[in-house]
Amino acid sequence: MHELSIVEGILEAVIPEVRKYDVSRVTEIRLKIGELSGIVPQCIEEYFRIASEGTIAEGASLKIEKVPVRISCGDCGYDGEISPGKFRCPGCGGTGFRILSGNEYFVDSVLAD
Repeated sequence: MHELSIVEGILEAVIPEVRKYDVSRVTEIRLKIGELSGIVPQCIEEYFRIASEGTIAEGASLKIEKVPVRISCGDCGYDGEISPGKFRCPGCGGTGFRILSGNEYFVDSVLAD
């Protein structure tokens, strides 16, 4: 259910920003969502459809790009992707790594008329 508050936050960020440019409607919002973020893209899409009703973002399409989990291993130097839920370095099998990406979510871009 936290997806609803995320969608509300997206609208609260996007709508005032596009109004600065005197646009009549938002046509597309591109999001990047990390695989470890816990966010369900299908829920974001459904809540967006509902929450955007009556706003200049109503009818806008959402383009969601999943951000893979990337790590940097301090033990063996591996720097690359791992599968979500596989918390071992593919290079050495260790757990001494930093997560570089995969837990973020943000608005990447907005298209408007």
